[in-house]
Amino acid sequence: MIQRILTVGGFTLLSRVTGFARDILLAAVLGAGPLADAFFVALRLPNHFRAIFAEGAFNSAFVPAYARIHKQNGADPARLFADRIFTLLLAVQLVLLAVALVFMPAVIGILAPGFGKDPARFALAVELTRITSPYLLLISVVTLYGGILNALGRFATPAAAPILLNLSMMMALTLAAFFPTAGHAAAWGVLVAGVLEVLLVAGDAWRQGALPKLRWPRFDLEVKTFFKRFAPATVGSAETQIALFADTIIATFLAAGALSALYYADRLNQLPIGVIGIAAGVVLLPEMASRLAAGEEKAARHAQNRAVELTLLLSIPCFVAFLLVPDMIMRALFGRGAFTAADAQAAGATLTAYAIGLLPFVLIRSAAVTFLARGDTFTPVKALFFAVAVNVALKVLLMDGYAQVGLAFATSIGAWVNLGLLLWFAARQGLITIDDRLRHSSLKLAAAGLVLGVAIFAGERLLADALSGWRLRDEAMLAALAAIGLVVYGGAVMVLFGRQWLSAFRAGRQAKAPPAADREI
Repeated sequence: MIQRILTVGGFTLLSRVTGFARDILLAAVLGAGPLADAFFVALRLPNHFRAIFAEGAFNSAFVPAYARIHKQNGADPARLFADRIFTLLLAVQLVLLAVALVFMPAVIGILAPGFGKDPARFALAVELTRITSPYLLLISVVTLYGGILNALGRFATPAAAPILLNLSMMMALTLAAFFPTAGHAAAWGVLVAGVLEVLLVAGDAWRQGALPKLRWPRFDLEVKTFFKRFAPATVGSAETQIALFADTIIATFLAAGALSALYYADRLNQLPIGVIGIAAGVVLLPEMASRLAAGEEKAARHAQNRAVELTLLLSIPCFVAFLLVPDMIMRALFGRGAFTAADAQAAGATLTAYAIGLLPFVLIRSAAVTFLARGDTFTPVKALFFAVAVNVALKVLLMDGYAQVGLAFATSIGAWVNLGLLLWFAARQGLITIDDRLRHSSLKLAAAGLVLGVAIFAGERLLADALSGWRLRDEAMLAALAAIGLVVYGGAVMVLFGRQWLSAFRAGRQAKAPPAADREI
């Protein structure tokens, strides 16, 4: 399982790296002004609905069901189930796309009401969003294909698919002179990427003999069970998107550039969330579902502990860096072209607020798998409901005094509430076990993080003088601090854990099931 997490994380990291290259190009070409704000609204709309109906709710209900059917009944019943779900998903997405295209001005009026004061920016947002809207349909199909492949133990192709979005947008931006604006170029790049992602993942599913086809839907027991689990999962995904919608809506009332600052800060914050947290959840869900279907309860809990352990190991360095040197990171990555020093400072402050919630962000997926692998999609919704309520209430309270920084801080507090409730619900039902190894590892990793923080704090001050006058000062400082952090954190982990613990991760070995003496929380 560890090796699969690293595989998904590796491709996700490559996706994030190309995504940073894309964002660097976006920042240089679009900057952080009205054109960028209009494009980011156009990008957010399909992403919001994709997260509601596709990646979030759909995967939560579909992957455990498909894995269970395939494990217990074989490939043919699983293929029949996938065919029926594919047909229904495609029909729903076509209806949504048609409604969105027809009523796009009303949609933008709801999503970005602040744009109503600027007719030019409102009209541009409508036009760009009409171009990007079909991406929702395409990426929903990609999600279905990817869920099938994940349930079959194939993770590389679905994890690699998002790379095509970054490459397509970069290519489109280099050809921006042939479009009305650079925003139009980026929007068409999004649409082309959706087509390419479908072709990539469909090819892998076809090679496995698992490519779904249109089949008249029949609401048999399996399909009915899927929808019983899909409905609360959809509500839960919608709750998450409500919080993100609130960010977009409120930011449109703030000064120009606030929405862009949120975007760039969130892009960095999503690096560890996507590479580590989501990768662990993607692999852990079918892993635990298959083990539970086979009656291997202890092995399922053990897999969850190891996923959490690896998540903490890899995410702590990002947490420390985002807290201590956010402005320098923003200047080094995006501080060129139309992206000014003031833009970097605003985005850096926003990143610090996001970093407060980074650890719960990366752990939520692994915690929710406790319920999802057992077919319980309702309990995570309860936890998320209270978290979103806290999140949105804090956004409203903080928006006037702290602008987009207050919005990001509210998101972080909501993440802590969500994780805390998930763990409490799991402990109350006796569904989670924290073994001795995870408890001891968590303390050691916290110590390694403190050592890393001291090294970065001291290193930044020493390098500021040594690199003064350099033309690429921020870029050089970021590279130097990354090297120092790698050596210091890696050395601290080696000293605290020893070679044997790290070798187990490198080899991807499964350790034995936890002993009976382990306590539950």
